[in-house]
Amino acid sequence: MKNTALTHIHESLGAKMLPFAGYNMPITYEGINAEHETVRNSVGVFDVSHMGEFLLTGPNALALIQKVTSNDASTLTIGRAQYSCLPNNDGGIVDDLIVYKMKEEEEYLLVVNASNIEKDWNWIAAHNDLGVEMKNLSDDYSLLAIQGPKAVEAMQSLSSIDLSAIAYYHFEVADFAGFNDVIISATGYTGSGGFEIYCKNADAEAIWNKVFEAGAAFGIKPIGLAARDTLRLEMGFCLYGNDINDTTSPLEAGLGWITKFNKEFTNSESLKKQKEEGVTKKLVAFEMQERAVPRHDYEIVDAAGAVIGVVTSGTMSPSMNKGIGLGYVTVNNSAIDNDIFIRIRKNDVPAKVVKLPFYKK
Repeated sequence: MKNTALTHIHESLGAKMLPFAGYNMPITYEGINAEHETVRNSVGVFDVSHMGEFLLTGPNALALIQKVTSNDASTLTIGRAQYSCLPNNDGGIVDDLIVYKMKEEEEYLLVVNASNIEKDWNWIAAHNDLGVEMKNLSDDYSLLAIQGPKAVEAMQSLSSIDLSAIAYYHFEVADFAGFNDVIISATGYTGSGGFEIYCKNADAEAIWNKVFEAGAAFGIKPIGLAARDTLRLEMGFCLYGNDINDTTSPLEAGLGWITKFNKEFTNSESLKKQKEEGVTKKLVAFEMQERAVPRHDYEIVDAAGAVIGVVTSGTMSPSMNKGIGLGYVTVNNSAIDNDIFIRIRKNDVPAKVVKLPFYKK
């Protein structure tokens, strides 16, 4: 079991620690609902240092990224980030990731899911017949997600740059909390704004402490991975291993917007054909019509009781106080406002297909 550079801090704060993707991670501190509300209303900090970082450099770095990712990375300029995925050869997804363009001389940072670090590295390396230099920085860097509507105001004293000027999915490499060359990225998986801070492991504890000093007046709190899951689900953001995996296509998952057919990439011909012919199942969002909590792998059925799909993510929404979820259903059951039922312990509980996001600011 690996520890992050901040594990001892989480333990000292009394966090409930559990194994996640091979790391000893904080799941909750004071409770999911309280932590969820902190991020929605003020500012909270997640230690997500378990995420993976790969640095790709050289004259063919963009060509390799274009070959293995579904989105069009040629549109990136320095200081911009892009959500994308790594398609496999069978119509599914190796992983979803964020691509950062770091420098003009073809230098890109790829940020991947913790559980897929080795898998992603091997996949990209297997396609690297272009001489691109690849470095796995995953064990060298820490990542803090400072999220919430008060994040900019709370953190501004820690940097000389104007944090409010960093647009969504843009970043700056700048000074932060007394350290230089910190990546300050206006990204995150909560839907409440804020930043993700990439720093060296040796600097992580000092930065964590300064973040909490600066944020004290704004009610800043540490947040665990359980609230991260409820926050991302309220926005309808896919979680790898639940809503997308090696068998789900990006088109089925509603990720057509990151699947660009103006270039060739892994399995692009097959995915293009799928787009033209149409998918047979779709990932939909649904709200429970009675008080009930949908869970991963629960069956989705129609009014006649026939199985039409499966729940991939579900929870009791802390912001809305109702059961919400994502799941794959047959296309003819995927329309907005369509009535479906979630089979919970042999009871078929009514639900309705809704438009994302669940949580409206």
